[in-house]
Amino acid sequence: MSSALLPKPQMRRLLARRMKFHLFGAFFVSVGCAALYKFGVAEPRKRAYAEFYKNYDPMKDFEAMRRAGVFESAPPK
Repeated sequence: MSSALLPKPQMRRLLARRMKFHLFGAFFVSVGCAALYKFGVAEPRKRAYAEFYKNYDPMKDFEAMRRAGVFESAPPK
C-alpha cells in the first residue's frame, strides 16, 4: 500500500544530472566574477595609471629624489 503513495526515486544518472547543473552554474558564476573584476577593478586601474603617466615627468621626480638624498650614486647638489 505504501508503494502506491510514494513515487519511486530516480537512482539512474542522478550524479550526471546534478553534475551538469553544477558545471553550468559554476561556469556562469566564474564568468560573472571575471567580468566584475575586469570592469570593476582592472579597467579603473588602467585608467588611473594612464592618467598618472599622462602628466608624469620622470626627470623632475629624479631631481626631487636626488635633492632628498635618496641615491648614493647621484649625490645632492
